[in-house]
Amino acid sequence: MKRRRETEKQSSSELRSAIEELSLLDAMKLNHHPVVADEQENATHLPLKPFLSLCNFILHLLDKIGPTMAVLRQDINRNIQRLEKMQESDPKLYSNVVEMLKKEASEGTSRKVTSCSKAFLWLTRSLDFTVNLLELIEKDTGVDMEHAVEEAYESTLKPWHGWISSTAYRVARKLVPDNKTMIEILISESKDEETFKDDIKTFTTLLIPLLDDIHAILETYRLDRLKAT
Repeated sequence: MKRRRETEKQSSSELRSAIEELSLLDAMKLNHHPVVADEQENATHLPLKPFLSLCNFILHLLDKIGPTMAVLRQDINRNIQRLEKMQESDPKLYSNVVEMLKKEASEGTSRKVTSCSKAFLWLTRSLDFTVNLLELIEKDTGVDMEHAVEEAYESTLKPWHGWISSTAYRVARKLVPDNKTMIEILISESKDEETFKDDIKTFTTLLIPLLDDIHAILETYRLDRLKAT
């Protein structure tokens, strides 16, 4: 019983921490404007640390769901590590994700499978998936979870996945916990269902504008249409 209370307390702090990171990013005002490419690159700043904190929140969320989303979890974790490794090479310069994109664009390596540009792209798409899924749950906590995961996947990740990735997700979707189990897992993030829905609303309301800015950055570097190989 004590362990369960500790788990719920940790879960709540994870969601609130994610909201705090989003609030920080919102306060910093991404300052992304559709101007001439060179001017735009110099004006745009996306702090790496808060962005990766959001991605780590997704990992915690997937851990709660269990092994069902192991494929997605593995991809997210690998991409986080790729960005962290590049930052270690120059912590000050690469505290801004855009500097990583600029470097790889100038070297012509942006489209390589192991590039940080692709890691950033797929982390963004994972956040798209998370927002879509949480919005479906916030609208109706009685939603069929397998259907919700499928709907979120179809609209965010599937258009960019190849046959192998799509097959893996199709299998994983069948293993999603039932609605009652899933809601109990997720509601441990908050005191009760209403607080849980309010927290989700706050999280998604803050994250969606950020994702719009990030997709504009990806479009600038012609990364937004890349598919899995």
